[in-house]
Amino acid sequence: MEIILNKENKSYAVKVTAEENGTILGSAYLYIMFNDLHKEPFGFLENVFVKEENRGKGIGSKLVEAVITEAKRQNCYKLIGTSRYENPEVHTFYNKLGFKDYGKEFRIDLS
Repeated sequence: MEIILNKENKSYAVKVTAEENGTILGSAYLYIMFNDLHKEPFGFLENVFVKEENRGKGIGSKLVEAVITEAKRQNCYKLIGTSRYENPEVHTFYNKLGFKDYGKEFRIDLS
């Protein structure tokens, strides 16, 4: 048996930012991922961040809503957002935006 690695350049990232008067208030990334099991891509939501002084103003919700809209526009069949167990406030945030607790994430730290 031989294991063969082929680099494919089909996936890409979209950075979504909330700005006011040229200042970035927060941002999020949408990664559009392709795989061989579906003809449509899926979206992966990562690094949702709002500067501390701007929290509680709905900016995070607007960022994630923009990511959801873009994922739909890109014909994603699902959007995945992850959070650590010790962040229940993030879990509540995702639930309010329509995300469901769907399983576990398994991870291996490489550095």
